Amino acid sequence: MRTTSRGLIAVLALTPLLAGCFAPSDSGEGAGAGSGGRLRVALAVPPVQALSPYSNDATVLSKLSVAEGLTALDRNGTAKPALAKSWKQDGETSWTFKLRKATFQDGTELTAQSVVDALDHAGSAKPKPRVLSDVALTAKAEGADTVTLTTKSPDPVLPLRLASPALAILSAKAYAKDGAVSPVGTGTGPFKITRLSGKAKATLTRFDDYWGGKAKAPGIDVSWIADGTARANALRGGEADIAEWIPTAQAKLLTEGTRHEVPSVRTDSLILNTGSGLFTDASLRASARTAVDGSALVDSVFGGYADPAEGLFGPAVPWAADRRVKVTGRAEAATSARVKAKAEGRTLRLATYTNRAELPEAATVLQQQLEKAGFTVKQDVREYTQMEADLLAGKYDALVFSRVTLLDTGDAVDYLASDFTSEGVYNIPGLKDAAVDKAIRAAAAERDTERRQEKIMKAEAEILRTDAVLPLVHEQAVQGIAPDVEGVILDPRERSLVDVDTRVK
Repeated sequence: MRTTSRGLIAVLALTPLLAGCFAPSDSGEGAGAGSGGRLRVALAVPPVQALSPYSNDATVLSKLSVAEGLTALDRNGTAKPALAKSWKQDGETSWTFKLRKATFQDGTELTAQSVVDALDHAGSAKPKPRVLSDVALTAKAEGADTVTLTTKSPDPVLPLRLASPALAILSAKAYAKDGAVSPVGTGTGPFKITRLSGKAKATLTRFDDYWGGKAKAPGIDVSWIADGTARANALRGGEADIAEWIPTAQAKLLTEGTRHEVPSVRTDSLILNTGSGLFTDASLRASARTAVDGSALVDSVFGGYADPAEGLFGPAVPWAADRRVKVTGRAEAATSARVKAKAEGRTLRLATYTNRAELPEAATVLQQQLEKAGFTVKQDVREYTQMEADLLAGKYDALVFSRVTLLDTGDAVDYLASDFTSEGVYNIPGLKDAAVDKAIRAAAAERDTERRQEKIMKAEAEILRTDAVLPLVHEQAVQGIAPDVEGVILDPRERSLVDVDTRVK
């Protein structure tokens, strides 16, 4: 099996939640496979917007090798060729990309104009994809196979940015006049979506004209199972070949051959709403910071498959620890009596979601810690797609949140810009802080890699100073793979899972 590290997963008998999710197979852990060697994959987060690349669904398109961008990320997080076979920087703000010969899954050819059209659609999307939250991008076709990209200000990580699943290049057929985008049969990857059944299932077939060669598996049957225990049960009962994000509480119950632990760039934090409600008061945010203890979650909630958080970036971001900056200038925490006085008659609305099984457990532990500090807490726990709009609208005081910090570009600046700048498109804490904005802009403008990393860590310190985000733990992802499946990608950035080499042995 081609993997990047060892791993883990879970056990238990099948539950009614799984009825009809996959084709029947022989009993026994990981027994059998889909018809004709088709892969059966259980994913965690149901589609929000019919797999639109401009939503959080975008990573599904890269995980299942459906769609591609001009570039991709290698295992070290460096940009490598994808639909662009080469590129060069022409000046501070201009880049030229040479396209490879490739075909869309609807039979049309990849051209420079199709790339320009796709990037123009992304740039005009409402809301704008997070990866474009801090850059203005102009694309121009130069002949049939050359694209020039220009930015308003220098963007030293543009090749990394273009690897984002949100900037996948789809055929003209994908883009509707009303702004909707459909990847069904319009990508360039080795697997083609032929059917999407709401938020429950998808059917993929091999795309034989893929420029990188035919995939070894004839297709993929996807089922979205929001309940983590049910995903583990699917693998245990032989109903799935690959099951992602297995609850850590069940990991050690599986046999060694199905357990795969992946160092993750995912950090779990308590996000505090600075824009409205209780936590507009900096002293109450500081009180929450002194009250919560993420280390208490490592064993009790994550079964040891996590590290206490040192900041926004954990051990899977190897340069972070040596460049971490001491946080200064934080507000002074209110006393317990003062917290009770300020919060009298007000309830702290604590939200989290069920897609990651550990989060509701973590929320219960944090509720107890916050109540001990003088807060009155009420939880709201739902499936993520049911609450995303409310989170972005600032309808909660606090959120127990799990975030992949290098997801969009592989560069931490993009995450910081989207989540913490005043104009960030994923700014759940509603943070508007001039010093934070300035620090993130400084990191974004830095071209030298080491100095860029140093400025990223300075920006981290400015963000932590505000107490808008309280890091709790750095996760270790747990993926489940049947013993007769090989070539699954164990990706710390959670952007890749299945590719041309993934197959049933």
